[in-house]
Amino acid sequence: MSKQLFILYSVFIIFSATLVESPAAPAGKTGKNPVVITSQSLTADNKNNLAVFEGSVVAKTEDMTIYSDRMTVFYNNSESTINKIEASGNVKVHKKERAIFSDRAVYMNDEKKIIFQGNPKAVEGENVISGAQIIFFLQDDRAVVEESRVILQNRQRPK
Repeated sequence: MSKQLFILYSVFIIFSATLVESPAAPAGKTGKNPVVITSQSLTADNKNNLAVFEGSVVAKTEDMTIYSDRMTVFYNNSESTINKIEASGNVKVHKKERAIFSDRAVYMNDEKKIIFQGNPKAVEGENVISGAQIIFFLQDDRAVVEESRVILQNRQRPK
């Protein structure tokens, strides 16, 4: 097999088989859905189990989308799983009606969390939370904000 074909095959296997747990799976069963990543360029380093995506990067799962200028994906080739994703430059994570913006974000699969650094800001409707660092725990739908500043819109309902 040619080197280029091998790299493309490896990337296809890694990213079509890279799985995340689906919350929609029936009780007692684990559903799996792919992570789909698009970018202007991809450099795959199978020796070091990492892939670097650059230029208009978009990573989508069933219920979450991550945008950035550059994304490095660390994977376990033997298990076909993603261990960690580091995103940098114009990072935006969109999940349901929430969006979190920052200069850098690190997704840790084992802990099911994303750490946002560099002017992180979480937005839900007109409400805004910012701080030095925001840690979002995906399974718990919970966030921890260091040095927080919160702007809550107090909308009065008409009587």
